[in-house]
Amino acid sequence: MSISDKSIKLLWANAAGRCSFPDCGIRLTGQGSEGGNYTNGEMAHIKGDKKGSNRHDENQSEKDRDDYENLILLCPTHHDLIDKPENEKKYSVEWLLDQKRKFEIGIIGSLTSGEIHSLERLKAVVAPLLAENRQAWSQYGPLSDLARKNPNSDKLAGFWKSARLTTIVPNNRAIAEILKKHRLLFDISAQDTISRFLAHAKSYELWVQDDIPYEAVERFPVDFELIIKG
Repeated sequence: MSISDKSIKLLWANAAGRCSFPDCGIRLTGQGSEGGNYTNGEMAHIKGDKKGSNRHDENQSEKDRDDYENLILLCPTHHDLIDKPENEKKYSVEWLLDQKRKFEIGIIGSLTSGEIHSLERLKAVVAPLLAENRQAWSQYGPLSDLARKNPNSDKLAGFWKSARLTTIVPNNRAIAEILKKHRLLFDISAQDTISRFLAHAKSYELWVQDDIPYEAVERFPVDFELIIKG
């Protein structure tokens, strides 16, 4: 067996492309000195994948071993740390599962930090997230200059996939969480647009995770961005 594409997408999106080890959180993707993107994240097995490895469970099926539930996204340093034989008891299955859960829950909190008591504050929090998404789309999306010049580039397709998983999906989740809690700060005239954005965010993530075809994705409501900038 091998790690499925769906498990990879879930892992990277839920961790927002960051190391899940406590007090690390380093971004695992970036742009190199020569302009190309790099990825140095490692999908570590919580229950070891090989016999004799830390936390290995011989009764675990091969399918479950490579499933999202048995993986945690780490930087190389912390992957090596949890897999050192002398650290097996310190970094147990229970500890790793708990840390993964806490980190993934904390991602939304880190993207929506600060109290929101006014529409202006809401816009100030949401606007940078939308800007990050637009930048990712403009730089690597299918209509970007790079994509038009290199329509068959597997490398560019990888950059775009990474941007969807580590930037767009986590940001959409954060925005949706804010809107669900504070949508009454908006006028009645904006409620339809907010509902369309929420539908877009949910369907976009389902598409990224291969649960629905692209044709089923609710298109991004351009007027939502105008409301936030207005």
